[in-house]
Amino acid sequence: MGRPDVGFQRLSVAERLQLVEDIWDSIARDTEAVPVAEADLREAERRLAEHRSDPGSAIPDPRGA
Repeated sequence: MGRPDVGFQRLSVAERLQLVEDIWDSIARDTEAVPVAEADLREAERRLAEHRSDPGSAIPDPRGA
């Protein structure tokens, strides 16, 4: 896939950040189209099951978030 010349360099930093946010939001709305490897799904399911069996084992976010 080639990189089209869309001229985004002419945008201000704020405009480019908004563009990235808009693109990201459009991808998030279409999650069915994002392929996820079977191994990744199994790992996520394993981690969720582990958490559910022992919620206290979770590692807190060091930023407090």
